[in-house]
Amino acid sequence: MMHSRNLPPGLSALKSLTGRTPLIAVDCEFRGRRHTIYAKHEALNFTGSIKDRMALRILERAYADGEIGPGDEIAEATSGNTGISFAAMGRALGHRVRIYMPDWMSRERVLVIQSLGAAVIPVSHEQGGFLGSIRMADEYAAGTGRVFRPRQFDCDANVEAHYATTGPELLAQLERPPTAFVAGVGTGGTVMGVGRYLRERVPGVAIHPLEPANSPTLRTGFKTGRHRIQGISDEFVPAIVRLAELDRIVDVWDGDAICMAQRLAAELGIAVGISSGANFLGALEVAHEQGAAAVVSTIFCDDNKKYLSTDLCSDEKCEDHYLSREVRLHGFRVIPAPGSPGA
Repeated sequence: MMHSRNLPPGLSALKSLTGRTPLIAVDCEFRGRRHTIYAKHEALNFTGSIKDRMALRILERAYADGEIGPGDEIAEATSGNTGISFAAMGRALGHRVRIYMPDWMSRERVLVIQSLGAAVIPVSHEQGGFLGSIRMADEYAAGTGRVFRPRQFDCDANVEAHYATTGPELLAQLERPPTAFVAGVGTGGTVMGVGRYLRERVPGVAIHPLEPANSPTLRTGFKTGRHRIQGISDEFVPAIVRLAELDRIVDVWDGDAICMAQRLAAELGIAVGISSGANFLGALEVAHEQGAAAVVSTIFCDDNKKYLSTDLCSDEKCEDHYLSREVRLHGFRVIPAPGSPGA
């Protein structure tokens, strides 16, 4: 249990800006059948992504446990959104922040982190890529005094964040009990935390992890192939992911995810990142399998602004085997979170 006397006052301000996001109910048609896919609109968090929930909970836990204090530096390895979250929250709390990130992530990610006053250390394929980023962050912390390492891939507080906030919000907003939840696996905190919360309260709900079909890391246990869905499938299976507790892995081609994200923006005005396009397609596939009674939910992790220099803003070819070719978008409704404006 966290004791408020150990928490800096600034955390309460950050907490008021994180979570309680709306649920978007997207009405669509797939292979001749109508479906509604429910997606948490996480771009409305403090820095614009779902990673704010995890960063806030990790910092709360670290302060309560005495793992971080005034003047300490934060050093983390990330593919982008987590780095942005720790940069903003760290600076808001008076910490210097150092982010290690593979050098093939979008330029926008780097610029946003730097604009927040954090240092960005790019890591090449030759230096080890994502695993190299983690190693270098660990080495820096070991050789430098007063450095806090969040270790998002190994930290139980990551799962706690979604068990305590995302899951309860989602269940309260859904119009009927969910039959499934689908989420791409980066750290795995979202699918494990939301999944645990839902399974404790909704008998029979299916919890599906999602990964790129181009790079099936969860299936193989190691990095294989390359993909363009930044933020998921980061070269290894994180320690907090327990595949035995989850249902079957859903695969989405990266080009299909790009095409779907482009269409959500161009046809409905819902400007989301590539992983959100993947999540939508994965949720729609599961909903179609489950039939007319399906109530399938997922996550729109962030918006499209950190992908403007990527293939999200290119003329992506929609291949014949892509699921997005068979989707017809009809519109959407918004369900506010309890306690938020408009609820």
